[in-house]
Amino acid sequence: MAEENPADSGPKVSKESAGDPLPLSGTRPAPIPPRPYSRSKRRRNILIGVVALAVIVVAAVFLWRYFSSYESTDDAQVDVHLYPVSARVSGYVTKVNVGDNEYVQQGTVLVEIDPKDYEVAVAQAQANLASAEATAQSLNSTIPVTSASTASQLKATTSDVASSNAGIIAAEKQVAAAHAQLEQAQANDVKIQDDVARYKALVDKQEVAVQVYDQAVAAAKASTASIAAAADNEAAAQQLVQEARSHLAGSEANRESAETAPQQVSSTRDRAHAALADVDQKRAALEQAQLNLQYTKIVAPVSGEVNKTVVVGMNVGLGQELLTVIPLDEVWVTANFKETQLKRMQVGQKADIHVDSSGRTFRGHVDSIAGATGPLFSLLPPENATGNYVKIVQRIPVKIVLEPGENGNHQLRPGMNVVPDVYLQ
Repeated sequence: MAEENPADSGPKVSKESAGDPLPLSGTRPAPIPPRPYSRSKRRRNILIGVVALAVIVVAAVFLWRYFSSYESTDDAQVDVHLYPVSARVSGYVTKVNVGDNEYVQQGTVLVEIDPKDYEVAVAQAQANLASAEATAQSLNSTIPVTSASTASQLKATTSDVASSNAGIIAAEKQVAAAHAQLEQAQANDVKIQDDVARYKALVDKQEVAVQVYDQAVAAAKASTASIAAAADNEAAAQQLVQEARSHLAGSEANRESAETAPQQVSSTRDRAHAALADVDQKRAALEQAQLNLQYTKIVAPVSGEVNKTVVVGMNVGLGQELLTVIPLDEVWVTANFKETQLKRMQVGQKADIHVDSSGRTFRGHVDSIAGATGPLFSLLPPENATGNYVKIVQRIPVKIVLEPGENGNHQLRPGMNVVPDVYLQ
Protein backbone atom coordinates (compact mmCIF):
# COMPACT_ATOMS: atom_id res chain seq x y z
CA MET A 1 0.00 0.00 0.00
CA ALA A 2 1.17 3.51 -0.62
CA GLU A 3 2.13 5.50 2.27
CA GLU A 4 -0.37 8.00 3.42
CA ASN A 5 0.59 11.60 3.36
CA PRO A 6 0.86 12.84 6.91
CA ALA A 7 -0.77 16.02 5.83
CA ASP A 8 -3.78 14.05 4.59
CA SER A 9 -4.12 12.01 7.79
CA GLY A 10 -5.71 14.91 9.67
CA PRO A 11 -9.42 15.55 9.83
CA LYS A 12 -11.03 16.79 6.53
CA VAL A 13 -12.94 20.05 6.63
CA SER A 14 -15.76 20.94 4.15
CA LYS A 15 -15.63 24.08 2.03
CA GLU A 16 -18.54 25.56 3.89
CA SER A 17 -16.88 24.84 7.27
CA ALA A 18 -13.48 25.94 6.01
CA GLY A 19 -14.74 29.31 5.25
CA ASP A 20 -16.52 29.75 8.58
CA PRO A 21 -14.63 31.55 11.34
CA LEU A 22 -13.50 29.50 14.27
CA PRO A 23 -15.25 29.95 17.55
CA LEU A 24 -13.52 31.95 20.23
CA SER A 25 -12.84 28.79 22.23
CA GLY A 26 -10.72 27.52 19.34
CA THR A 27 -12.70 24.30 18.86
CA ARG A 28 -14.39 23.35 15.54
CA PRO A 29 -18.06 22.22 15.41
CA ALA A 30 -18.83 18.79 14.14
CA PRO A 31 -19.68 18.64 10.38
CA ILE A 32 -23.39 18.41 9.47
CA PRO A 33 -24.09 15.27 7.57
CA PRO A 34 -25.83 15.84 4.10
CA ARG A 35 -29.54 15.20 3.90
CA PRO A 36 -30.61 12.27 1.91
CA TYR A 37 -32.24 13.34 -1.49
CA SER A 38 -35.84 12.19 -1.32
CA ARG A 39 -37.43 10.38 -4.27
CA SER A 40 -40.66 12.35 -3.98
CA LYS A 41 -38.86 15.66 -4.38
CA ARG A 42 -37.06 14.43 -7.49
CA ARG A 43 -40.36 13.26 -8.96
CA ARG A 44 -41.90 16.66 -8.29
CA ASN A 45 -39.04 18.50 -9.97
CA ILE A 46 -39.37 16.29 -13.03
CA LEU A 47 -43.11 16.98 -13.17
CA ILE A 48 -42.53 20.72 -12.90
CA GLY A 49 -39.96 20.55 -15.70
CA VAL A 50 -42.34 18.61 -17.93
CA VAL A 51 -45.18 21.07 -17.26
CA ALA A 52 -42.90 24.03 -17.90
CA LEU A 53 -41.69 22.48 -21.14
CA ALA A 54 -45.28 21.80 -22.23
CA VAL A 55 -46.25 25.38 -21.43
CA ILE A 56 -43.31 26.65 -23.44
CA VAL A 57 -44.20 24.42 -26.39
CA VAL A 58 -47.88 25.45 -26.29
CA ALA A 59 -46.95 29.11 -25.98
CA ALA A 60 -44.52 28.74 -28.86
CA VAL A 61 -47.23 27.10 -30.99
CA PHE A 62 -49.73 29.83 -30.15
CA LEU A 63 -47.18 32.53 -30.81
CA TRP A 64 -46.26 30.94 -34.12
CA ARG A 65 -49.89 30.65 -35.15
CA TYR A 66 -50.58 34.22 -34.05
CA PHE A 67 -47.65 35.74 -35.88
CA SER A 68 -48.33 33.63 -38.98
CA SER A 69 -52.02 34.57 -39.00
CA TYR A 70 -51.40 38.11 -40.30
CA GLU A 71 -48.97 40.10 -42.35
CA SER A 72 -47.85 43.57 -41.36
CA THR A 73 -45.78 46.35 -42.87
CA ASP A 74 -44.81 49.87 -41.93
CA ASP A 75 -44.44 50.87 -45.61
CA ALA A 76 -48.03 52.10 -45.91
CA GLN A 77 -49.66 55.48 -46.42
CA VAL A 78 -53.15 56.94 -46.59
CA ASP A 79 -54.22 57.76 -50.15
CA VAL A 80 -57.16 59.48 -51.81
CA HIS A 81 -58.17 60.81 -55.20
CA LEU A 82 -57.70 64.58 -55.22
CA TYR A 83 -60.34 66.56 -57.14
CA PRO A 84 -58.85 69.63 -58.83
CA VAL A 85 -61.47 72.31 -59.50
CA SER A 86 -60.74 74.52 -62.50
CA ALA A 87 -62.54 77.35 -64.28
CA ARG A 88 -64.65 76.30 -67.26
CA VAL A 89 -64.99 79.91 -68.42
CA SER A 90 -62.69 82.90 -68.18
CA GLY A 91 -63.50 86.05 -66.29
CA TYR A 92 -63.09 88.22 -63.20
CA VAL A 93 -63.52 86.54 -59.81
CA THR A 94 -66.11 88.48 -57.80
CA LYS A 95 -66.57 86.20 -54.79
CA VAL A 96 -64.82 83.30 -53.00
CA ASN A 97 -67.24 81.53 -50.65
CA VAL A 98 -64.80 79.14 -48.93
CA GLY A 99 -61.76 79.44 -46.71
CA ASP A 100 -58.58 77.42 -46.44
CA ASN A 101 -59.04 73.84 -45.17
CA GLU A 102 -62.80 74.35 -44.88
CA TYR A 103 -65.04 71.31 -45.21
CA VAL A 104 -67.74 71.74 -47.87
CA GLN A 105 -70.59 69.60 -49.12
CA GLN A 106 -71.01 68.48 -52.68
CA GLY A 107 -72.68 71.16 -54.82
CA THR A 108 -71.60 74.08 -52.62
CA VAL A 109 -70.81 77.24 -54.63
CA LEU A 110 -67.10 77.84 -54.07
CA VAL A 111 -66.18 80.65 -56.49
CA GLU A 112 -68.27 83.13 -58.50
CA ILE A 113 -67.10 84.77 -61.75
CA ASP A 114 -68.60 88.03 -63.09
CA PRO A 115 -71.64 86.85 -65.13
CA LYS A 116 -72.50 90.08 -67.04
CA ASP A 117 -70.75 89.17 -70.30
CA TYR A 118 -72.35 85.74 -70.28
CA GLU A 119 -75.82 87.16 -69.55
CA VAL A 120 -75.46 89.37 -72.65
CA ALA A 121 -74.40 86.33 -74.67
CA VAL A 122 -77.51 84.46 -73.50
CA ALA A 123 -79.78 87.37 -74.53
CA GLN A 124 -78.15 87.55 -77.97
CA ALA A 125 -78.49 83.80 -78.45
CA GLN A 126 -82.19 83.99 -77.51
CA ALA A 127 -82.77 86.74 -80.10
CA ASN A 128 -80.95 84.77 -82.80
CA LEU A 129 -83.05 81.72 -81.98
CA ALA A 130 -86.30 83.71 -82.20
CA SER A 131 -85.29 85.12 -85.62
CA ALA A 132 -84.37 81.68 -86.94
CA GLU A 133 -87.66 80.20 -85.71
CA ALA A 134 -89.64 82.98 -87.45
CA THR A 135 -87.78 82.38 -90.73
CA ALA A 136 -88.35 78.66 -90.53
CA GLN A 137 -92.05 79.12 -89.80
CA SER A 138 -92.41 81.49 -92.76
CA LEU A 139 -90.72 79.07 -95.15
CA ASN A 140 -92.77 76.15 -93.90
CA SER A 141 -95.98 78.10 -94.49
CA THR A 142 -94.96 78.96 -98.07
CA ILE A 143 -94.52 75.31 -99.09
CA PRO A 144 -98.27 74.55 -99.59
CA VAL A 145 -98.86 77.97 -101.17
CA THR A 146 -96.01 77.43 -103.63
CA SER A 147 -97.24 73.94 -104.43
CA ALA A 148 -100.79 75.11 -105.13
CA SER A 149 -99.76 78.15 -107.19
CA THR A 150 -97.33 76.20 -109.32
CA ALA A 151 -99.94 73.51 -109.98
CA SER A 152 -102.53 76.09 -111.09
CA GLN A 153 -99.91 77.88 -113.16
CA LEU A 154 -99.06 74.64 -114.93
CA LYS A 155 -102.73 74.05 -115.77
CA ALA A 156 -103.18 77.62 -117.02
CA THR A 157 -100.11 77.51 -119.24
CA THR A 158 -101.11 74.15 -120.67
CA SER A 159 -104.55 75.57 -121.55
CA ASP A 160 -102.95 78.67 -123.02
CA VAL A 161 -100.72 76.54 -125.26
CA ALA A 162 -103.77 74.66 -126.52
CA SER A 163 -105.62 77.93 -127.14
CA SER A 164 -102.63 79.34 -129.01
CA ASN A 165 -102.50 76.27 -131.23
CA ALA A 166 -106.19 76.66 -131.99
CA GLY A 167 -105.66 80.35 -132.78
CA ILE A 168 -102.88 79.51 -135.20
CA ILE A 169 -105.13 77.01 -137.00
CA ALA A 170 -107.95 79.57 -137.25
CA ALA A 171 -105.57 82.27 -138.47
CA GLU A 172 -104.14 79.95 -141.09
CA LYS A 173 -107.65 79.19 -142.28
CA GLN A 174 -108.34 82.93 -142.56
CA VAL A 175 -105.15 83.30 -144.61
CA ALA A 176 -106.33 80.56 -146.92
CA ALA A 177 -109.75 82.17 -147.30
CA ALA A 178 -108.23 85.58 -147.93
CA HIS A 179 -105.91 84.10 -150.52
CA ALA A 180 -108.85 82.42 -152.27
CA GLN A 181 -110.76 85.71 -152.33
CA LEU A 182 -107.68 87.42 -153.77
CA GLU A 183 -107.39 84.84 -156.52
CA GLN A 184 -111.09 85.18 -157.28
CA ALA A 185 -110.79 88.97 -157.45
CA GLN A 186 -107.80 88.70 -159.74
CA ALA A 187 -109.70 86.31 -162.04
CA ASN A 188 -112.68 88.65 -162.15
CA ASP A 189 -110.37 91.55 -162.81
CA VAL A 190 -108.88 89.80 -165.84
CA LYS A 191 -112.35 89.35 -167.34
CA ILE A 192 -113.34 92.92 -166.57
CA GLN A 193 -110.16 94.33 -168.07
CA ASP A 194 -110.80 92.31 -171.22
CA ASP A 195 -114.33 93.71 -171.34
CA VAL A 196 -113.01 97.26 -171.03
CA ALA A 197 -110.60 96.70 -173.89
CA ARG A 198 -113.34 95.18 -176.07
CA TYR A 199 -115.84 97.90 -175.22
CA LYS A 200 -113.18 100.50 -175.99
CA ALA A 201 -112.78 99.14 -179.49
CA LEU A 202 -116.52 98.99 -180.01
CA VAL A 203 -116.97 102.51 -178.71
CA ASP A 204 -114.35 103.76 -181.08
CA LYS A 205 -116.33 102.12 -183.90
CA GLN A 206 -119.50 103.46 -182.37
CA GLU A 207 -120.94 100.03 -182.29
CA VAL A 208 -121.95 100.27 -178.61
CA ALA A 209 -123.16 103.09 -176.52
CA VAL A 210 -120.73 105.15 -174.49
CA GLN A 211 -122.68 104.34 -171.34
CA VAL A 212 -121.83 100.65 -171.74
CA TYR A 213 -118.16 101.51 -171.99
CA ASP A 214 -118.35 103.74 -168.94
CA GLN A 215 -119.96 100.91 -166.95
CA ALA A 216 -117.18 98.61 -168.02
CA VAL A 217 -114.51 101.13 -166.92
CA ALA A 218 -116.26 101.55 -163.56
CA ALA A 219 -116.42 97.79 -163.14
CA ALA A 220 -112.71 97.57 -163.90
CA LYS A 221 -111.90 100.15 -161.22
CA ALA A 222 -114.08 98.28 -158.76
CA SER A 223 -112.31 95.05 -159.62
CA THR A 224 -108.91 96.65 -159.06
CA ALA A 225 -110.08 97.90 -155.67
CA SER A 226 -111.43 94.47 -154.83
CA ILE A 227 -108.03 92.92 -155.61
CA ALA A 228 -106.33 95.42 -153.34
CA ALA A 229 -108.82 94.71 -150.55
CA ALA A 230 -108.36 90.97 -150.95
CA ALA A 231 -104.59 91.37 -150.79
CA ASP A 232 -104.94 93.47 -147.66
CA ASN A 233 -107.17 90.82 -146.11
CA GLU A 234 -104.62 88.13 -146.91
CA ALA A 235 -101.81 90.20 -145.39
CA ALA A 236 -103.91 90.83 -142.27
CA ALA A 237 -104.66 87.12 -141.96
CA GLN A 238 -100.95 86.32 -142.28
CA GLN A 239 -100.22 88.90 -139.54
CA LEU A 240 -102.75 87.14 -137.31
CA VAL A 241 -100.94 83.86 -137.95
CA GLN A 242 -97.64 85.44 -136.88
CA GLU A 243 -99.24 86.86 -133.75
CA ALA A 244 -100.79 83.49 -132.90
CA ARG A 245 -97.45 81.78 -133.35
CA SER A 246 -95.74 84.36 -131.11
CA HIS A 247 -98.43 83.83 -128.50
CA LEU A 248 -97.88 80.09 -128.78
CA ALA A 249 -94.13 80.53 -128.19
CA GLY A 250 -94.85 82.58 -125.08
CA SER A 251 -97.38 80.03 -123.85
CA GLU A 252 -94.94 77.19 -124.38
CA ALA A 253 -92.24 79.15 -122.47
CA ASN A 254 -94.69 79.72 -119.63
CA ARG A 255 -95.59 76.04 -119.66
CA GLU A 256 -91.93 75.04 -119.51
CA SER A 257 -91.49 77.38 -116.58
CA ALA A 258 -94.59 75.96 -114.92
CA GLU A 259 -93.33 72.43 -115.48
CA THR A 260 -90.47 73.25 -113.08
CA ALA A 261 -93.06 73.48 -110.28
CA PRO A 262 -91.85 70.29 -108.51
CA GLN A 263 -88.32 71.66 -108.49
CA GLN A 264 -89.59 74.97 -107.12
CA VAL A 265 -91.52 73.19 -104.39
CA SER A 266 -88.48 71.04 -103.60
CA SER A 267 -86.28 74.15 -103.45
CA THR A 268 -88.73 75.82 -101.09
CA ARG A 269 -88.81 72.68 -98.96
CA ASP A 270 -85.01 72.56 -98.89
CA ARG A 271 -84.89 76.17 -97.74
CA ALA A 272 -87.38 75.30 -95.02
CA HIS A 273 -85.20 72.38 -93.93
CA ALA A 274 -82.15 74.64 -93.93
CA ALA A 275 -84.09 77.09 -91.79
CA LEU A 276 -84.95 74.29 -89.35
CA ALA A 277 -81.28 73.30 -89.19
CA ASP A 278 -80.43 76.92 -88.51
CA VAL A 279 -82.98 76.87 -85.68
CA ASP A 280 -81.25 73.82 -84.18
CA GLN A 281 -77.89 75.58 -84.50
CA LYS A 282 -79.20 78.71 -82.82
CA ARG A 283 -80.78 76.59 -80.07
CA ALA A 284 -77.46 74.82 -79.47
CA ALA A 285 -75.73 78.20 -79.31
CA LEU A 286 -78.30 79.32 -76.72
CA GLU A 287 -77.72 76.18 -74.65
CA GLN A 288 -73.97 76.76 -74.80
CA ALA A 289 -74.43 80.37 -73.70
CA GLN A 290 -76.64 79.21 -70.82
CA LEU A 291 -74.04 76.64 -69.83
CA ASN A 292 -71.31 79.28 -69.87
CA LEU A 293 -73.50 81.46 -67.65
CA GLN A 294 -73.97 78.49 -65.32
CA TYR A 295 -70.22 77.86 -65.27
CA THR A 296 -69.66 81.31 -63.71
CA LYS A 297 -70.60 79.62 -60.42
CA ILE A 298 -67.99 76.97 -59.61
CA VAL A 299 -69.33 74.25 -57.31
CA ALA A 300 -67.70 71.48 -55.31
CA PRO A 301 -67.69 68.17 -57.23
CA VAL A 302 -67.56 66.12 -54.00
CA SER A 303 -67.71 66.67 -50.26
CA GLY A 304 -64.37 67.30 -48.62
CA GLU A 305 -61.82 69.82 -47.41
CA VAL A 306 -60.74 72.63 -49.72
CA ASN A 307 -57.24 73.76 -50.52
CA LYS A 308 -57.61 76.99 -52.53
CA THR A 309 -55.29 79.22 -54.53
CA VAL A 310 -57.89 81.72 -55.80
CA VAL A 311 -58.71 85.12 -54.35
CA VAL A 312 -61.19 87.86 -55.22
CA GLY A 313 -59.99 90.06 -58.06
CA MET A 314 -58.18 87.41 -60.07
CA ASN A 315 -58.72 87.21 -63.82
CA VAL A 316 -58.89 83.47 -64.38
CA GLY A 317 -58.54 81.72 -67.70
CA LEU A 318 -60.26 78.73 -69.20
CA GLY A 319 -59.01 75.56 -67.50
CA GLN A 320 -57.06 77.36 -64.78
CA GLU A 321 -56.97 75.34 -61.54
CA LEU A 322 -58.45 77.29 -58.65
CA LEU A 323 -59.03 74.81 -55.81
CA THR A 324 -58.48 71.22 -54.79
CA VAL A 325 -61.14 69.25 -52.92
CA ILE A 326 -59.90 66.40 -50.69
CA PRO A 327 -62.70 63.86 -50.05
CA LEU A 328 -61.78 62.60 -46.59
CA ASP A 329 -64.69 60.14 -46.65
CA GLU A 330 -63.09 58.27 -49.56
CA VAL A 331 -59.57 57.65 -48.22
CA TRP A 332 -57.91 54.26 -48.39
CA VAL A 333 -54.57 52.75 -47.41
CA THR A 334 -51.89 51.73 -49.87
CA ALA A 335 -49.70 49.11 -48.18
CA ASN A 336 -46.51 48.05 -49.96
CA PHE A 337 -46.06 44.43 -48.86
CA LYS A 338 -43.05 42.36 -49.76
CA GLU A 339 -43.68 39.79 -52.43
CA THR A 340 -42.92 37.06 -49.88
CA GLN A 341 -45.84 38.29 -47.76
CA LEU A 342 -48.47 37.82 -50.47
CA LYS A 343 -48.48 34.01 -50.46
CA ARG A 344 -51.81 33.72 -48.63
CA MET A 345 -53.13 37.27 -49.02
CA GLN A 346 -56.48 37.56 -50.84
CA VAL A 347 -59.08 40.16 -51.62
CA GLY A 348 -61.67 40.55 -48.86
CA GLN A 349 -59.43 39.64 -45.91
CA LYS A 350 -59.90 41.76 -42.80
CA ALA A 351 -57.28 44.28 -41.74
CA ASP A 352 -56.48 46.49 -38.77
CA ILE A 353 -54.85 49.82 -39.47
CA HIS A 354 -52.76 51.39 -36.73
CA VAL A 355 -52.25 55.13 -36.95
CA ASP A 356 -49.16 56.69 -35.42
CA SER A 357 -50.62 60.17 -34.98
CA SER A 358 -53.63 59.22 -32.86
CA GLY A 359 -52.83 55.68 -31.70
CA ARG A 360 -56.23 54.57 -32.93
CA THR A 361 -56.85 51.34 -34.84
CA PHE A 362 -59.20 51.41 -37.83
CA ARG A 363 -60.96 48.44 -39.36
CA GLY A 364 -60.84 47.66 -43.06
CA HIS A 365 -60.41 44.93 -45.65
CA VAL A 366 -58.27 44.19 -48.68
CA ASP A 367 -59.90 45.71 -51.76
CA SER A 368 -57.38 44.79 -54.46
CA ILE A 369 -53.79 43.84 -55.14
CA ALA A 370 -51.81 45.74 -57.75
CA GLY A 371 -51.00 43.98 -60.99
CA ALA A 372 -47.32 44.94 -60.87
CA THR A 373 -44.65 46.10 -58.46
CA GLY A 374 -44.25 49.76 -57.73
CA PRO A 375 -40.95 50.31 -59.59
CA LEU A 376 -42.53 49.24 -62.89
CA PHE A 377 -44.71 52.37 -62.80
CA SER A 378 -41.74 54.68 -62.27
CA LEU A 379 -40.26 56.92 -64.94
CA LEU A 380 -37.21 54.66 -65.28
CA PRO A 381 -38.25 51.07 -64.49
CA PRO A 382 -35.48 48.70 -63.43
CA GLU A 383 -33.71 46.61 -66.06
CA ASN A 384 -32.37 43.36 -64.64
CA ALA A 385 -30.81 42.09 -67.85
CA THR A 386 -27.34 43.19 -66.76
CA GLY A 387 -24.16 41.38 -65.80
CA ASN A 388 -24.20 42.59 -62.19
CA TYR A 389 -27.55 41.43 -60.87
CA VAL A 390 -28.49 41.53 -57.19
CA LYS A 391 -31.81 40.03 -56.21
CA ILE A 392 -33.92 42.47 -54.23
CA VAL A 393 -37.22 41.59 -52.64
CA GLN A 394 -39.85 43.66 -54.43
CA ARG A 395 -42.91 45.30 -52.90
CA ILE A 396 -46.39 45.18 -54.39
CA PRO A 397 -49.04 47.80 -53.50
CA VAL A 398 -52.15 46.46 -51.78
CA LYS A 399 -55.24 48.65 -51.52
CA ILE A 400 -57.02 48.46 -48.17
CA VAL A 401 -60.35 50.26 -47.84
CA LEU A 402 -61.94 51.26 -44.56
CA GLU A 403 -65.17 49.85 -43.28
CA PRO A 404 -68.15 52.25 -43.52
CA GLY A 405 -68.08 54.96 -40.86
CA GLU A 406 -64.55 54.23 -39.68
CA ASN A 407 -63.21 57.66 -40.67
CA GLY A 408 -66.27 59.59 -39.60
CA ASN A 409 -64.19 62.10 -37.60
CA HIS A 410 -61.76 62.50 -40.50
CA GLN A 411 -58.69 61.62 -38.47
CA LEU A 412 -57.10 59.82 -41.40
CA ARG A 413 -55.53 62.34 -43.76
CA PRO A 414 -53.89 61.56 -47.10
CA GLY A 415 -50.15 61.10 -46.77
CA MET A 416 -50.18 59.78 -43.20
CA ASN A 417 -47.98 56.79 -42.34
CA VAL A 418 -49.90 53.82 -40.97
CA VAL A 419 -49.15 50.21 -40.04
CA PRO A 420 -51.73 47.76 -41.44
CA ASP A 421 -52.16 44.19 -40.22
CA VAL A 422 -53.88 41.92 -42.76
CA TYR A 423 -55.35 38.77 -41.23
CA LEU A 424 -54.84 35.81 -43.54
CA GLN A 425 -57.47 33.51 -42.04
